[in-house]
Amino acid sequence: MKALRMLGRALRLRCPRCGGGPLFRHWLEMRERCPVCALRLERGEQGYQVGSYMFNIVLSELLFAAVFVAVVVATWPSPPWTALQYGGAVMMVVAPFILFPWCRTLFLCFDLMIRPDVDTPDMPWDPEQESEERREERGKA
Repeated sequence: MKALRMLGRALRLRCPRCGGGPLFRHWLEMRERCPVCALRLERGEQGYQVGSYMFNIVLSELLFAAVFVAVVVATWPSPPWTALQYGGAVMMVVAPFILFPWCRTLFLCFDLMIRPDVDTPDMPWDPEQESEERREERGKA
């Protein structure tokens, strides 16, 4: 259930760990840390962004394949091959930009599931178990 909660938070472009946000300064620029729990969003490893970019490319290609198959099935026996060809090219350029924020937060979510955060050990893994005293302390900061 914790994994589903984290995925839901990521799909809403919120911090997968605490649900806080916003995580983005603007569409293509993610903040350095979560504004609520101070989770490092880059995770500090060389090549970390490459993983989220690959995630983005795969998701864009799957979206293209789903739209392509849906159009071919819906218009069979005479699919609009020219429209599919040019529309597919435009879609493969535009989709990664549109999907970018979701791919970044989903990649962060999967990374947190595999490698729980060690950057901010004073923050409990499950924010719902955080003590009232700690919440007040964090609110004053």
